[in-house]
Amino acid sequence: METVTKVQVDPSRIMQIGMGFFASKTMLTAVNMGLFTHLAKAGLTGQSIKGKLGLHHRGLYDFLDTLVALGFLKRTGVKETAVYSNAEDADLFLDKNKPSYIGGMLAMANNRLYPFWNNLEEGLKTGKPQNEAKTGGVPIFEAIYADQSRLREFLSAMGGIQMGNFILFSKAFDFTDYHTLCDAGGAGGHLAAQVAMNNQHMHCITFDLPPVALVARENMNTMGLSDRVATQAGDFLTEDLPKADVITMGNVLHDWGVKEKKMLIKKAYDALPHGGALVVIENIIDDNRSENAFGLLMSLNMNIETTEGFDFSAADFDGWAKECGFTQTSVMPLTGPSSAVIAIK
Repeated sequence: METVTKVQVDPSRIMQIGMGFFASKTMLTAVNMGLFTHLAKAGLTGQSIKGKLGLHHRGLYDFLDTLVALGFLKRTGVKETAVYSNAEDADLFLDKNKPSYIGGMLAMANNRLYPFWNNLEEGLKTGKPQNEAKTGGVPIFEAIYADQSRLREFLSAMGGIQMGNFILFSKAFDFTDYHTLCDAGGAGGHLAAQVAMNNQHMHCITFDLPPVALVARENMNTMGLSDRVATQAGDFLTEDLPKADVITMGNVLHDWGVKEKKMLIKKAYDALPHGGALVVIENIIDDNRSENAFGLLMSLNMNIETTEGFDFSAADFDGWAKECGFTQTSVMPLTGPSSAVIAIK
């Protein structure tokens, strides 16, 4: 007689995701208030943290102990006898005084994206952005570019988020047969800098709008790379891309609809020599559209943030690239949910 084993079904996964904003907002609030930066200097008691952050006593220990339970803080003692300190990852990535800081992106998530995502249902029904543009405000990039301090903070945040991908790509990609690289939409120049540092024969260009190129030039001077990483100001939507053996685009294509995606891919094709490579670094969605949850969520975020933007799969990219004339494509996994899709001319 065959024994049938019943699968025990419970609601824990549903509740974990459904109430996930509890944990998310707790961590984002801690980042926004600079808690991890304070604790990077020394461990602090709850009362010291209360004073530094201007907190009320009521939720103090629930807040801090939640961060302990979530793994972002360490603790000795309990409540009044407790001393709190950063966990290793929080100390490395959430201390504003370290170059590895990625909290700028998380602060933006807290201050901008969190309230906008409350209108996801409306975005899904209308297909329209749910950010500042919805109420007639200045689009986010326009607002950032108009303020040098905000621009620098934003570029630093973007560079920090992508640094692991840029380092891995610069070491894993075979640059043997190439000598020049142009990073289109190069932001602070961090991708071009990593390629130059890890491949001594490469000369690079970081290409972006004038206010951004100014910051990239300063970064290259600071890093001592101005002789091997040139900064060029321009608008890739209206101008040709600088010619190079390799053209890279990091988190650029997902901002745009299909028409602009194809236009940018074709511009890369036209700027490359025979055998040249276009490398697109994004949260590439798996072809089956069922595994890379973050890539799919980021595509929903493009629904919130842009008029037509969306994230895409390697199969999507393969179709667009070959339509523009590229002969072959491949995928290079990078860190976490990110990959590089590569097209060869």
